[in-house]
Amino acid sequence: MLTLQSDLHGNHLLGALPSHEWQALAPHLELVHLRTEQLLCDSGQRIHHVYFPTTAIISMLSTMEDGSSVEIAAVGREGMTGVPVLTGGETMPNRVQVQCAGFAYRMSAQALKQQFGRSDFLRRLMLLYMHALLTQVAQTAACNRHHALNKQLCRWLLIEVDRVASNDLTVTQQLIADMLGVRREGITEAAGKLHDEGLIHHSRGHIKVLDRAGLEARACECYGLVKREFDRLLPRLRQAETVE
Repeated sequence: MLTLQSDLHGNHLLGALPSHEWQALAPHLELVHLRTEQLLCDSGQRIHHVYFPTTAIISMLSTMEDGSSVEIAAVGREGMTGVPVLTGGETMPNRVQVQCAGFAYRMSAQALKQQFGRSDFLRRLMLLYMHALLTQVAQTAACNRHHALNKQLCRWLLIEVDRVASNDLTVTQQLIADMLGVRREGITEAAGKLHDEGLIHHSRGHIKVLDRAGLEARACECYGLVKREFDRLLPRLRQAETVE
């Protein structure tokens, strides 16, 4: 159980809450460790819990009839899973699966819905987050369709280091290929070029970003657009907290 508001700061949404808001949520939050590839909710399943990651990264995956899938959004310390419960939906339209192991706060969907109905601040916070998340989903779809794989890889790596607040990623090339919906050989070639240019160092199951500015310069505009939208929307709530 949480004892201090600072305990929440590993997740940006929880950390934006004023004291009286987090006191209402704290009894319902449980810190859990999530395993890589752990399935949190499958497509079409009822949402029983929502997750606020602190160090874990959770993928929202669109799965086809043939079993293939592609990542439509990555959720880390900036956000949460299970937003359909706040818009009147009870089930997930896509698969929610842990991409990178780590910690998250788990809360029952029912408890969040109840607090959402009582709190104007929480409603504003969640609606702004939903707006930013929808921007990420839409831009990811456009990126996957129109941009070259090397640019997609740069975007994906930048998103990952933002979500975990570290330049070191424990990730395989096969996982990246699965997230982007491409062949592993394409990721191997694109990562090799970034390695040769001194932008990243990659070894088996590990990638380290060495030159973030260089990576940003080679990424498509999708990364910057989504980041600006998150930065534009969510700090507004942190500023509102100081006024209340």
